[in-house]
Amino acid sequence: MARIVLGAGASHSTLMNTHWDQVVHTDRAERFRDALAEARDAVARARPDVAVIIGSNHFRGFWLDMIPAFTLGVGEVIGAGEAGTPKGPQRSDPGFAQAIAGELVERGTEVAISARLQIDHGQTHAIQYLLGDPASDVPVVPLVINVFAAPLPRLDRCVQLGRNLAEAVEAIPEDLRVVVIASGGLSHQLPWPADWRDPQNTDEEFLVEAWLNGRGEWERYDKRRREIITAARPTIFEDFDEAFLADLEAGKLERYATYSSDDIEGLAGNGGQELRTWLTMAAAMGFAPGRRLAYAAMPEWLTGMGVGLIEPAAEREP
Repeated sequence: MARIVLGAGASHSTLMNTHWDQVVHTDRAERFRDALAEARDAVARARPDVAVIIGSNHFRGFWLDMIPAFTLGVGEVIGAGEAGTPKGPQRSDPGFAQAIAGELVERGTEVAISARLQIDHGQTHAIQYLLGDPASDVPVVPLVINVFAAPLPRLDRCVQLGRNLAEAVEAIPEDLRVVVIASGGLSHQLPWPADWRDPQNTDEEFLVEAWLNGRGEWERYDKRRREIITAARPTIFEDFDEAFLADLEAGKLERYATYSSDDIEGLAGNGGQELRTWLTMAAAMGFAPGRRLAYAAMPEWLTGMGVGLIEPAAEREP
């Protein structure tokens, strides 16, 4: 029987790759980077046969012409490669992924599937820093949650997805060790439209155009997209982030299942919608108490950067 042997959560930011030389809060940045290395070592010690990476997509693999609530990569997995993240084909496990998709549907979570899924830093950042890049030996199964194009899936549905994922893994007869990684968050405010249906200025109109028409030519829009991002004023909700990580350690993340999308945006910014990935991972771990490895409020990267681990009871050392 397959089993989940570790859960991990880590924030991502392409600015970590492209703007390290502009970091002012060097001690914070190094603390976060060291925590990523600690998490990577924990993943390696867990000896995974496959990694399920729960993340977002920043309109480099999904566009407004079609963007499901939940999508599982069940075939080829291709990294977009923006901002120094892994590019091109990634090692995958189609047989395992297709079995998981079937088991999820049987349990009431009708995930969309993609036999050729392009992922961006919403998941490749985790491949790069938690699995090792290049040429990670661990095959990945991407699970993409729509966290940017309203209407978003309810947080309680993400919790149910995580619970069903745990049951789906246990239904696989092969003796496989599975790690579940959440990528995204913590709090941050992206310079994106509050609602793609109602852009408020020329930058927002450009972004909506890129999100709608970028399929097959997303790179044509990327330069200006990056300019809009790097010009943004940082908005980080440190008190919320600290409370969220405290709830991770206490095994109380399930309480966020009652929050609405508006609640999350008010407390953690529009980028805080990525916390759905952490809730899904924590639900797959049964909301067991976790361990915070680091928190760093990084205005240079526009984001409250956190790293944490959750170990299932059977895998914990006495």
